[in-house]
Amino acid sequence: MPTTETVALDIQAIKALLPHRYPMLLVDRVVELVPGQRVLALKNVAANEPFFAGHFPSYPVMPGVLIVEALAQAGAVMMLHGQGGSPGKIPLFAAIERARFRRQVVPGDQLLLAVQVLKARGAVCRLAGTASVQGQVAAEAEITAMLGDAAA
Repeated sequence: MPTTETVALDIQAIKALLPHRYPMLLVDRVVELVPGQRVLALKNVAANEPFFAGHFPSYPVMPGVLIVEALAQAGAVMMLHGQGGSPGKIPLFAAIERARFRRQVVPGDQLLLAVQVLKARGAVCRLAGTASVQGQVAAEAEITAMLGDAAA
């Protein structure tokens, strides 16, 4: 039976779970995590993010694919934390469906990444994620992820 204990994680705990590093680490803090059920995480969008230099430089906007990646990383933190860190495993996309982008994300925004488990079976998990800024939905998607073996 999954635990209902809620935990929070700082950047060091996130880096201990995820293989991602700057500039691809897109989760700064986990404010609430219920293993196997849901996670709330934060991504602070800074003006010096490397993607802003080439993605509409005169009108900086965070690429939608990176918002979905941030949702997937938040979900991966939940998956890996729930399995005790799963040494030797890396989170991989299996599918992205029903992705919708509703609000632009710009420097200075703070993304609230809300991800919940729709279905889990073994190393595969179907997730529903919503990224919002100050209560306004910026993006949402259903993500199927799996924990694969890391190459040696």
